[in-house]
This record gives sequence, C-alpha cells and structure tokens, in this order.
Amino acid sequence: MAPIEKDSTYSKAERNAIIMLLLHLCALLLCMNFDRYGYADDTAPVIFVLAVFLTGFFTDGYLWSLLGSVLSVFVVNYFFTPPYSQLSFSGPGYPITFVTLFVVGILTSTMTVRARDRQRLQAENEKERTRGNLLRAVGHDLRTPLTAISGAINTVLEQQETLPAEKQRELLKNAEEESQWLIHMVENLLTITRLGGEGETRLTTQPEAVEEVMAGAAAKFRRRYPQVPVRLSAPEELLMAPMDATLMEQVLLNLLENAVVHGGRVQNITLTARRRQNRAVLRVEDDGEGIAPYLLENLFDGMRTRAEQSGSDHRNMGIGLTVCRTIVQAHGGTITAQNRREGGACFEITLPLKEDETP
Repeated sequence: MAPIEKDSTYSKAERNAIIMLLLHLCALLLCMNFDRYGYADDTAPVIFVLAVFLTGFFTDGYLWSLLGSVLSVFVVNYFFTPPYSQLSFSGPGYPITFVTLFVVGILTSTMTVRARDRQRLQAENEKERTRGNLLRAVGHDLRTPLTAISGAINTVLEQQETLPAEKQRELLKNAEEESQWLIHMVENLLTITRLGGEGETRLTTQPEAVEEVMAGAAAKFRRRYPQVPVRLSAPEELLMAPMDATLMEQVLLNLLENAVVHGGRVQNITLTARRRQNRAVLRVEDDGEGIAPYLLENLFDGMRTRAEQSGSDHRNMGIGLTVCRTIVQAHGGTITAQNRREGGACFEITLPLKEDETP
C-alpha cells in the first residue's frame, strides 16, 4: 500500500468529522436493522456507546468524542426512545443515556490521547537513541581518518628535506585513501539526511532492470578493489523493480565494500538476483570469516561498543549498513544479514516488484 500523502485533500478536522459521522451513520443503520426485529430499544444505546468509543479511538483529541456523545444522545432519543420520531428530554431513561454516553466519550478520549502521547514519546526516545548511536559512530569514524591525514601531511611538511621520496609518496597515498573514504562517508550521511533518517520521505522511483543496477555497483567496486573478484548471477527473465537506481546502487556498493573491510580473508564475492513471488531478492555473499553472532542483532543500528571497535578497521563502523537499511526501507523492502553454513556472510535484500506492494 502506497504511503498517504501529507498534502491530503481533507484537513485533519474534516477527516475527524467524516470519521465521526460515518461511525454514527453505521450505528444508526445497524440499529434500524435491529428495529425490524424489535431489538432496537435495548441495543441502540449499547451500539452508540460503541460508536462513541470508536470515534475517540480513530480521531484526535477530546472534541470529537464529546460531539459524538451529544449526537448519539439525540439520535437515540429521536429514533429509539418513546415517543418515537420526536425529541423528548423528559423520559425516565434520558438522563442515564446522556450521562453514560457523555462519560464514555470523555474516558475514551482521555485513554486514547494518553496512549498516543505514550506512543509518540516512545518513538521520539527511539529516534533520539538512534541519533545518539549514529553520532557516536560518526564521531569515531571521522576522527580516526582525519587524524591519519593530518599526521601524514605534517610528517611530510616537517621532514620534507630528510624523508625519502618513497616514504613521502606512501604517506600522501595513505592520506589520499583516507580522504576518499571521508567523501564516501559524507555521501552516506547526506543520504540519511535526504531520507529523513528512517525512510520517512517518499522516493521518486521508476522501473529499473535489477541486473543493470547490480552491474553498476560491481563496476564501481572493481575500480576500488580490483584484487577481489565479484561474480554476478541474475535470472534469464528481465527482472524490473521500481527503485531509485542511484540509491540502490549505493546500497549494493556499501555491502560489497563492507564484505572486504570486515570480512577478513575474503577471496570471492557473489552478487545474485532472483524473483520470489512478487519480490525481487538480491543477495551479497562472501567467503570470509562471517559476522560475530553478538553483532547480528544490532548490525544495522550504526552502533558498536568501544570493545568491539578496538583493534578493528575504523571504516564503515555501521554507518554504511544504517544507510543500507534506510534506503531499502524507503523502497518498501527489507534487509537482513546472516552467516553462511559454508563460511562467510550473506546480506539479503527484498524489494517489491510493484509500486503499491509494500510490506
């Protein structure tokens, strides 16, 4: 199902009013149906209490439940309380009906607002936790290469007369590699910003050949890591999926580079695409050392502890995988990671083959 556009035709107040009126109309029609069997007098108050409850659940704030309570009182009084087809506020059951519906409206609205506030607070806390994890990871990731670049340049400048030319070239080459990685990191961070952190922004997608996107990512990877072979495998039928080709190519490139940087003794990487019912399934598999089991649960959160970071390569400390998850979720897909039985890691991406088919 495609996400609802924020610039909807109806305002929030209009939507709430429509919801309230539809619920009470359904209650009225149901009671009229019961009236043909003589049950309306007993069941109408209960049914309209339910309508008031649902109004408070599906609308915002207290106003609409209170309005629904008042509307229910008048409808029950007019249609289902003797004398019928006229308003009478002097009947013996009127005060009880009015008070009951009014109290239900207030209590329902109160519980609904509190539940929504609690849910919103939990979502904000989770977002803050994720943002904090990303900032800690980014701080570590950026500090180390900047220190290496600064140290290499200072060494060359201070010892230019005495340092051998070969050593100077080596230091400058290391500084250039670190600067390229910083550029890649900034691209990842800009991607997260573009997608609102959790894929909140709807992408502009169009049908793309999955095999072509895979080939583009593999070509870029081979230029950076020519020593690691990448084998592509795609079905004979043309597999088309709606996507932002540039972003999805970045996902595959991140996964390929992650295999080399953190896979240990990786000798081969396989990039495959298959059709699984109404999904396109892409896999990035390597023959390296695999993923430590304790890392699998929070692998895409962009967070690693100090103990996990010590002694490891500073690059791609979870930020790249966070970007991958953000992009895939924005496409309505999923991404998972697991270890292969024969050794190495496997990252699997599933994407809907049609625009309106999201999980």
